Amino acid sequence: MASGPPPLSQTPHLQARARAALGALVLAGALGGCAGAVGPGGDSPFAPGASGGDAVDGLTVGHRLMAAGEYELALKAYYRAAAEEGATVDVLSAIGSANLKLGRLGTAERVLRRATEADDRFVPAWNNLGVVLMEKGEVAEARRIFQLAYALDSGQSDAIRENLRRAIAKLDKPRYDPTQEEDYALVRRGAGSYLLLTRD
Repeated sequence: MASGPPPLSQTPHLQARARAALGALVLAGALGGCAGAVGPGGDSPFAPGASGGDAVDGLTVGHRLMAAGEYELALKAYYRAAAEEGATVDVLSAIGSANLKLGRLGTAERVLRRATEADDRFVPAWNNLGVVLMEKGEVAEARRIFQLAYALDSGQSDAIRENLRRAIAKLDKPRYDPTQEEDYALVRRGAGSYLLLTRD
């Protein structure tokens, strides 16, 4: 004799499941009616750009974080930009500069050299590579790199000119004076202009 499924009233676990499903449906219906009507004029409770708006690219976010001194977060934003845009010369130069600020000189040098290979006329990458070399004590090569950056820039950037001047002075007077701390300027490309990031 074949028997059908037990009645719902005789199986407590089925009753609990049915109540949970009904509750989920009611909640989904109630929340569905609220979408877009959170605040006056349908304002979203999320930060601008977080819900359906245009997202800010990783390179811009990274530049803002670098300016705020948040170098590790900037590096993550630059990696995000690399994932989204590819390893462009701008992204490589930014990653190298963030690594320099974090004291990772070997990584910074490798990435900046890749940037100069990707575009051998990209002035910020050459300048920032020169800064890395100065930090590593490779002053003669840094001078050569700064001279190249200065020539490519046609002498327009004060920061590059100052970096070159300091490298030349250090070669002329090689003895290190620990009381005289040098601050070399990092350069990045913005919207058609060079923006300066100075070393803290």
